[in-house]
Amino acid sequence: VQLVESGGGSVQAGGSLRLSCAFSGFRFDDYTIAWFRQAPGKEREGVSSIEIPYGSTNSADSGRVTISSDSIKKTVYLQMDSLKPEDTAVYYCAGTDCFGYGVDTNKYDYWGQGTQVTVSS
Repeated sequence: VQLVESGGGSVQAGGSLRLSCAFSGFRFDDYTIAWFRQAPGKEREGVSSIEIPYGSTNSADSGRVTISSDSIKKTVYLQMDSLKPEDTAVYYCAGTDCFGYGVDTNKYDYWGQGTQVTVSS
């Protein structure tokens, strides 16, 4: 399994970005895919997850982020709105063939290389 993130960039506060996580490999529909982020000097934290076969989602800030998936494109998206400077971080997507763990970092086996999101005030 390989995961490749894209869609990061620089935006002003209040703006929006949509991140994409492209999945390569078999059994996309049997996975949970999650987004994490890590800001400089801080620990990695969970943002949102989706259990692909069930469509179940779990988001730390559901008012500003929306996670979705496209099984034909084998891609998971993270729509982020009303961005704040404190959202600045490297965003990673990760995958596991387990369910029920939400954004527990230790449960994810596959990780992408990350995409930088910078929000300026």
